[in-house]
Amino acid sequence: MYQQETIKPYHEGEKAKQVEAMFDNIAPTYDTLNHRLSWDIDRSWRKRAIKTLAPHHPQIILDIATGTGDFAILSAQMLKPVKLIGTDISEGMMKIGKEKVERLGLEQTISFEKEDCLHLSYEDNSFDAVTAAFGIRNFADLDKGLKEMCRVLKPGGHLSIVELTTPVSFPMRPLFRLYSHSILPLYGRLISKDGNAYSYLTKTIEAFPQGERMMDILRQAGFSQTSFRRLTFGICTLYTATK
Repeated sequence: MYQQETIKPYHEGEKAKQVEAMFDNIAPTYDTLNHRLSWDIDRSWRKRAIKTLAPHHPQIILDIATGTGDFAILSAQMLKPVKLIGTDISEGMMKIGKEKVERLGLEQTISFEKEDCLHLSYEDNSFDAVTAAFGIRNFADLDKGLKEMCRVLKPGGHLSIVELTTPVSFPMRPLFRLYSHSILPLYGRLISKDGNAYSYLTKTIEAFPQGERMMDILRQAGFSQTSFRRLTFGICTLYTATK
């Protein structure tokens, strides 16, 4: 068990149910907070992740922990796949994603489905690419979730993940710690009205395995050709791998 798997947003209940409730609670303000708290840099992180897939021209894509669909929408616009499925446990988040997809006229390409990331309903070898942005650190069982992502990926298919991480070098490490422990939870509490959500998110960022350790975890899940690149002084990390 990894440290972040023991961290929960609230006091009662299993982690998956608590995470679902948390994201349902903050769904109406999630996009605003996400962009403001990252100074809109999160958009460039998603683009970097999607560009790693462009040379492979994936036609059927699965976006895990899709949330309000930002990664799915950008992937559809940049990669032009035939089919893209966004999955999440939060109906509240996906409701907003569906509204955005309809406004953009992308409903023929993008669909949303409620799925448990630890028990995906899709058959083996179903997708050309699997993606995830800022979601895998919420898995109740990281190893199991990654193995499921590998299972549904076609042989030779590609994985692209972006995840928030803790900077490793001075002065960004102490600056990020100050920001994540003071400004982020305070602002998140004021806007989202959920006092626990952004404190929880900060704790999971700090606890989540990163860098070389994450490479080992991906290989143990069945992936090969693993690599990572720290973005924006290490605030975010891009992970890529192949099945």
